[in-house]
Amino acid sequence: MSDINSATAYFATGCFWGAERRFWNLPGVISTRVGYMGGIKENPTYEEVCTGKTLHAEMVEVNFDPSVISYRRLCEEFWVMHDPTSLNQQGGDIGTQYRSSIYYTSVEQKDVAEETRDLYQVALTAEGIDKIVTEICSADGVIFYPAEEYHQRYLEKNPNGYDCHSSTGVTFPSN
Repeated sequence: MSDINSATAYFATGCFWGAERRFWNLPGVISTRVGYMGGIKENPTYEEVCTGKTLHAEMVEVNFDPSVISYRRLCEEFWVMHDPTSLNQQGGDIGTQYRSSIYYTSVEQKDVAEETRDLYQVALTAEGIDKIVTEICSADGVIFYPAEEYHQRYLEKNPNGYDCHSSTGVTFPSN
């Protein structure tokens, strides 16, 4: 986005429908889009991504106003909205497209993603829960391919639609 008061973040938490709704409901989030990142095929379709052969993750692009909501707050929401200890799976959704990922757009975002990961890991370890397997990667040179229109704001169009989000049940530690 070209607005001075906007920034972009990319998160993958399994199925992108429920994650998109969680993000669009946060004050300070300007817009969201679902799509695919981190794979090897240009302009993949949903059907192609579901085969696992494109290696893309189902991703939510979050455009936000950093003067209203911080990237840190987005990361805190990311960690608790899914199970970041589950490799390539969230609940019954299994495959590489359901992996847990953060694609950062700046060194500052990388630092915050890693810091919040480490804080959440301490909370998980205290509860006897496994190690976080989330990949934290640079978005530099990685193309975000928007998903088909019927996926955009899917749960707004289909309020009782599928929303698979596993969770550890562990809250993000307060400061």
